[in-house]
This record gives sequence, structure tokens and C-alpha cells, in this order.
Amino acid sequence: MHTKVIIYILFLAPSVLVFSQVRNKGSFQIVKPGYYQNSILKGIEEDQKPATAPATKRNFKIDLSGIDYPKSVEEFKSVWKSNPISQGNAGTCWAYSTTSFYETEIFRQTGKTVDLSEIFTVYWEYVEKARRFVQKRGESEFGEGSEGNAVRRIMKQYGCVRYEDYSGLKVFTTFHNHAKMYEEMSKYLQSVKSNSAWNEALVLATIKSIMNDYIGTPPSIITYNGKNYTPVEYMTNILKFNPDDIVDVMSFMQNSYWTQTEYDVPDNWWHDSTYYNVPLDVFVDIAKSSIENGYSYMVGGDVSEAGFDSFNNVALVPTFDIPSEYIDENARQFRFSNKTTTDDHGMHLVGHLTKNNKTWFLIKDSGSGSRNVGKESKNFGYYFFHEDYIKLKMTTITIHKDRLKQYLDRFKK
Repeated sequence: MHTKVIIYILFLAPSVLVFSQVRNKGSFQIVKPGYYQNSILKGIEEDQKPATAPATKRNFKIDLSGIDYPKSVEEFKSVWKSNPISQGNAGTCWAYSTTSFYETEIFRQTGKTVDLSEIFTVYWEYVEKARRFVQKRGESEFGEGSEGNAVRRIMKQYGCVRYEDYSGLKVFTTFHNHAKMYEEMSKYLQSVKSNSAWNEALVLATIKSIMNDYIGTPPSIITYNGKNYTPVEYMTNILKFNPDDIVDVMSFMQNSYWTQTEYDVPDNWWHDSTYYNVPLDVFVDIAKSSIENGYSYMVGGDVSEAGFDSFNNVALVPTFDIPSEYIDENARQFRFSNKTTTDDHGMHLVGHLTKNNKTWFLIKDSGSGSRNVGKESKNFGYYFFHEDYIKLKMTTITIHKDRLKQYLDRFKK
């Protein structure tokens, strides 16, 4: 009898250990106005404002009471980074987050500080989207979103310029609002498709004309220290930046590990298949070891979870979603496959903190949610991500290729 009891206890022990984590609680919380409603909409011209905000609703969110999470950016060890700036009312997080990462990379490699123009990249990305739309006879994505590696692709072709050379903002305008510009371009391309008017030169000229009216014409020559440079010359000769040094990493079971493959989301509209697909433990190791060794990177993923609280700048995975011990490649793939993990947002990971034997990450952000704490807060423009949130909900990493050196020989040629 005693032997049976001992065996039963030993058999039960692993299950007990799995659920030893303190259980989180959730609550229904009223969605209150934040930085988007209180600042961005007020900084947009009256005729450019979007429709009235939806009626008050409630979301089921984690109850942070009793949870020990970071409260200040000052708790983190971080790399050099430029100040957080807002993308306004435009779907350009991919450009803002990656450009911020590039600015930090340029500083890490050369010691130079630079404020690059995100909208210069956005402009030429729209041109290339329109070009592909024509070439594919309308069977190609034309949206506001894109991926971090789009910045690499555009810079290789068009170079880059400083914010002072091209802001993309009209005089007396505080925030970007690309809604009407995008609507006009989209309607035009649909008419091109409906009429089979596949004249590439004419289409691109029209798309440029629309953007020139809304965000201005990007410069083909800039002046630096009294000398003229093309944007490519400025990137190569002055900034000494090589876009080919940047790579993209993901971790999904739907593709073979240790291969370069496509990240299958609509924003990867040109079907880039150079993503390095690694096992989840390697993905997490790259995330942790890189920032610990002074390498920042861009992360993309889902920011619409119950454990994502923008008014407290924190993102974690509640136990009522999945206990920490159960977060593995299957949980990650399941959520991506059933589209509960979506490709929402791109951000710049710039720091780390060890707290209660877990890693927290400091995230620099261009979106409105990270600004809900108010301009007076030191946390304005930042998030604090728990390592479990990175492990489960962040889908890609854009980083310097040196961080993959130890793994490159494992990839199938």
C-alpha cells in the first residue's frame, strides 16, 4: 500500500510543479482615451482627421495587482538610442522601428549620431509596391504595412537621408496622417486594375504625384559638410553603413529549421525568403545574448494581447493564457497558425533587466500606446516586455549578422 502511494506521488509531482506558478487574474477594463485621441488627433489638420472614435467598450485584460514588474526605464541597462518619436496616424511602424535600429547600429559601429528620415523609405516603398502591383497585374499586396527588411531593400536601392533633409511633414503639421494619401493611391490602383491600364511608367508617375502632394518630394541630392551627395553616397561614404550586414530571424515549425525561408504574412508583400528559421531555444538565446552584448535589434509581432497593458507600459503572458512552463514551439506555432498571433507591430529592442531570475526587455516604440503614460513620464515611448512575451508573441528579429555567426554553418545550403 505504501509503495503504491509513493509511486502515485512521484507520478503526480511533475504536474504539480508545472502549475506551481502563481496564477494571474483578469478583469474587464474600459478602453479609455490615450495619447492617440488626446494628442495625435489634435495634431492632425481638421480635414485629415479619421472618423469619430468608436463607442466606449471593455476589454478583458490582466490585473497587474501584486505583480512585480519594472516601473521605470532607469531600471534597465540599455544601448545608445535616439529619443522615441511618434509615427502619428500612419501604418509605418516597420520603418520607424527599423530606422531607429539602424541609427543605433551606426552609432555602435562608427560613434556617429544621426537622425534618419523614416518617410524617405516609406515613399520609395510605396513606389516599389505600386511597381509590383503593375507587374503582377493587381495580384500583389498594396497596404500601409511592411516588414523590417523592407528598409534594407529600399536603402540598398535608394540610400537614405537625414530627417532635416526630408521630414515628410507639411508646415505647421505635428503628426503624420497617411490615411487619405493611402486611400487615394489605393483607389487609383484599383481603377488601373479595372481598366487593365498596365502602363508602369504612367502608374508610378501618378503614385509619386499623389505622394508629392501629401508628403513632399524626396531629395535626390543632399548637402553634408558643404559637399553634395546622393542618398546612396551619403549612406555608403558618410555613414559607412552596409544594409547587407542586417539579417532576419524567425522561429516557426511550419518551415524546416536551419533553412532560409519566407515569412508568410501579407506585409511581406514581395515574398522575401531570406529569413533564418531557427528552433525556439536559439531564437530566445539570440534575443537575450545579443542585447546583453550591446547589440540592439528590431522585433515584430503581436501587441493585442490580454497581457499587453499600454497604460502601464508592460507586456507579459498571463497564466490564464498559458503557464510559463508550457510556452514552447508548439504553443508558438499554434497561435501563429490560428492567427491569434498576428504581425501587428514593429519595435526597437534597446535594453535588458534581470528581475526575479527572469529577463525583461526595454522596447523603444513609435506607436501611440507607449505614450499613454504622458510626456512628463520617463517611460514615454517605451515598453517593458517579459521574456515570455518575446518567446510566445514576437515573431521576427532583425539584427546584425554577427549575432548569427555561431549558427550559420548549421543552415542548409
